[in-house]
Amino acid sequence: MKESILEDAEEKEMSFIDHLEELRWHILKSVLAVVIFSVIAFMNKRLIFDFFIFGPTRSDFPTNRFFCWLGEKAPLLEGLCVDAITYRFINTDLAGQFMLHIKTSFIVGFILAFPFIFYQFWTFVKPALYTNEVQSTRGIVFLTSILFVLGCAFGYFVIAPFSINFLYSYTAVEIAENLISIDNYISNVVSMVIPTGIMFELPMLVYFLSKIGIVTPELLKSSRRFAYVIILFVLAIITPQGDMFSLLLISAPVVLLYELSIKVSERVAKQYAADFG
Repeated sequence: MKESILEDAEEKEMSFIDHLEELRWHILKSVLAVVIFSVIAFMNKRLIFDFFIFGPTRSDFPTNRFFCWLGEKAPLLEGLCVDAITYRFINTDLAGQFMLHIKTSFIVGFILAFPFIFYQFWTFVKPALYTNEVQSTRGIVFLTSILFVLGCAFGYFVIAPFSINFLYSYTAVEIAENLISIDNYISNVVSMVIPTGIMFELPMLVYFLSKIGIVTPELLKSSRRFAYVIILFVLAIITPQGDMFSLLLISAPVVLLYELSIKVSERVAKQYAADFG
């Protein structure tokens, strides 16, 4: 009897170790994917920096051209056009640009590798789910990746150019010239893009929480006002420099995502009622 208990304990311990080993390999694969994409980004310096990172500062950037067109149609919005703005950036560290190149490459590598990273996470979690749960979550990797890409695109094409234009041209003291460090600029762009991509995952998060019974449509509806306050608080933290315009821009789609999450939770509840009565 004692030997049997020891054997069961040993099997459980080995099973736990096997899970840790599997998790380790998934993490290693994810890290390797980030490194590979980071190296590719590092080797394409001009494309990453001139075309993407500093794209929102160019007058021919799609969003900036739209703002200029909007300013022509509505004179009150003429200040949104960036044609008259000459951006100047500085670097104050000897190794600043080299380290910035490495850091930015890793950030771009993470964004590009995100679908693969989530796929590795899902591959690790999937065996623990029931067959009906796996079937109901078919296509989750694709949907999660699409939402992340859409969120990053919204942050890059909408929030970033508008915020950069407003913050750079804003003057509180006339005798002070705005000379922005290149590191500060890129940090602000990143803080507008990646958090927005993560915020767009809200419907998927609600889907999982609804599946395990933590979240219900009734809870989401009754907590709507409280949730909006939390959303605004979180966005105020991640929005660079406390920019009110960026906060308003990003809060609108997040509120829509919350309403979409209610619909997602309702669908999960109806499916559960249909399966189990």
